[in-house]
Amino acid sequence: MVTVNENFLKVEKSYLFTDIARKVREFQAEHSDAKLIRLGIGDVTRPLVPAVVKALEAASAEMGEASTFRGYGPEQGYDFLRETIAKREFSDRGIAIDADEIFISDGAKSDMGNFPDILGSDLDVLVADPVYPVYVDTNIMFGNRIRKLPCLPENDFLPLPPEEGADLIYLCSPNNPTGAVMSREVLEAWVAYAKKHGALILFDAAYEAFITNDAPHSIYEIPGAREVAVEIRSFSKLAGFTGLRCGYTVVPFDLKVAVAVAGSGNEAAGQEGGGGAALAKAQALHPLWLRRQTTKFNGVPYVVQRAAEAVYSEDGYAACLENIRYYLANAALLKKGCEEIGLEVSGGENAPYVWVKTPDGFTSWEFFDKLLNEAWLVTTPGSGFGEFGEGYVRLSAFGSREDCVEAIERLGKLAISGAENER
Repeated sequence: MVTVNENFLKVEKSYLFTDIARKVREFQAEHSDAKLIRLGIGDVTRPLVPAVVKALEAASAEMGEASTFRGYGPEQGYDFLRETIAKREFSDRGIAIDADEIFISDGAKSDMGNFPDILGSDLDVLVADPVYPVYVDTNIMFGNRIRKLPCLPENDFLPLPPEEGADLIYLCSPNNPTGAVMSREVLEAWVAYAKKHGALILFDAAYEAFITNDAPHSIYEIPGAREVAVEIRSFSKLAGFTGLRCGYTVVPFDLKVAVAVAGSGNEAAGQEGGGGAALAKAQALHPLWLRRQTTKFNGVPYVVQRAAEAVYSEDGYAACLENIRYYLANAALLKKGCEEIGLEVSGGENAPYVWVKTPDGFTSWEFFDKLLNEAWLVTTPGSGFGEFGEGYVRLSAFGSREDCVEAIERLGKLAISGAENER
């Protein structure tokens, strides 16, 4: 008899953004004349830059000629793109990453969710809270144990290493949803923690291009990180590839984890924290991830990889950075506007998100509903990102400048204090 993976029954029945979309559809059905301003989902709105469009057109033309047609490509990505990434994102910044350590994917979300495929079961997993829901849902599906690290104003919304050990750690900088960015000192503490406890870090750097201060753009800027961390990136936010789908994962050759055999616990092998098995030997993760990808993934289309390569052309990169500056200006406008009308706000400086504390008396979903029904603004309830996201909403700066200006005007006209007195 076929049975289901019962861990899937433990996951919330619907994804956060699916719930938001449903609420918005229901609102529009009843208010067809309402002009909605969408500050919710983190989807880009500016078009692909000209250099990327030209590369798509040229690669498409190649696919139409017998002499340049390509069928199945390498599952780990074409050399031309991996070598370009290795140079531009890493070696040009003084970071030693080999092109063969880079795996091209269809986006950060996929690899973030799939990487536990090659890890052991029943892992002790640390995630920040609030956090991108995929980290939590994925590990529930794998049957892992999840411990949440409160990210609160008093610690600048950053996850800090606990005293107890763990097996797997999810870090995101700049953070989605709070916009907080990890300093070099915080990342050094996490690398040291991972080494001490034999843990693996999955580092989500999808928003690294938005960093404007001196915080690290890559965890590999930290000495020793190659031995304990996988880094996952995306072209979605750097270059507007949310529709094209392309990202990449870095798995260093010298990154190893333990192979477990029956035993009395990690203490028997000299490890602090983690699961309950003696450690037989160290296993490199790079060949396992390569094997996983060649078995379960057919690669990113050639035309999309050529488009990604064009991001690093002189014109392409300059245009992409101009788009990022546009979104960051939107974020600054939203943050300033919210502050001027008396809302407590963070983020909005190194990320395209503004993290807004709800007025007294409002839960996240109540404030979401008020903004939707009375101001025709779509936001994201903070509680959808975890327990410690309750009492906040996230505003996305990926809309147009005009929409951001109007959104602040609408907020300014809205009665957003004393919720208890309104009931």
